[in-house]
Amino acid sequence: QVQLVESGGGLVQAGGSLRLSCAASGGTFSAYTWGWFRQAPGKERQFVAAISRLGGRTSYTDSVKGRFAVSKDNARNTVYPQMNSLKPDDTAVYYCAAAARLIATTTIEEYEYWGQGTQVTVSS
Repeated sequence: QVQLVESGGGLVQAGGSLRLSCAASGGTFSAYTWGWFRQAPGKERQFVAAISRLGGRTSYTDSVKGRFAVSKDNARNTVYPQMNSLKPDDTAVYYCAAAARLIATTTIEEYEYWGQGTQVTVSS
């Protein structure tokens, strides 16, 4: 059973940056593709970014391309999305998730393990 704990959320002004972290335990870190999703109030959870199991491939939703960058540290079993040039529309609860897939899948149904989420609020 994989446990995921997100941290690093908070309140930031538009144009600012945040780096979230997702610490994983209970499984083989390198066996999973790691994804980030977000859910704004009243909206469905949506894909944001993913990094493949081997780390060589990343995927991003169009609205964050060029602003967000996802990376991982296999030695620390941790995944990091660096979020720059934040906008009020980025306000949401951000979730880390793990999928036993080779590619950086964007499909929410393929993610088996989820963290509890961390709130990101971007003020205008």
